[in-house]
Amino acid sequence: MIGTTLWLTTCGSAFGALARYEVGRLVGGYARSAFPWGTWLINMLGTALFGIFAGLFAVTAPSLFIVLGAGFCGGFTTFSALSVDTIALFRTNRMLSLVYLVSSLGLGLVVAWLVQLWL
Repeated sequence: MIGTTLWLTTCGSAFGALARYEVGRLVGGYARSAFPWGTWLINMLGTALFGIFAGLFAVTAPSLFIVLGAGFCGGFTTFSALSVDTIALFRTNRMLSLVYLVSSLGLGLVVAWLVQLWL
């Protein structure tokens, strides 16, 4: 089972990373701003998707949850980009960096909670 789990996670994360790159590129092209909208949107979408996948598949279809939750969402979202973007923004605009950090973490928790209520 470990081999299967690793394979499922790897496949899911590869597609998640590709989706992250494309969404970040598209959003970055439209939102010319100091605020890192691409990373913010990716993390909000990823949080919502992970909540949906957890509610629908974690118990009933664990292999599907591994592919979509741990794999796709794990490759799609990124705490490292959140951290780097926050520090970069802090150097130029401390208040905007605080807004970014608090909204990313706070809204992420609210999104996960609302998705769980909905399911």
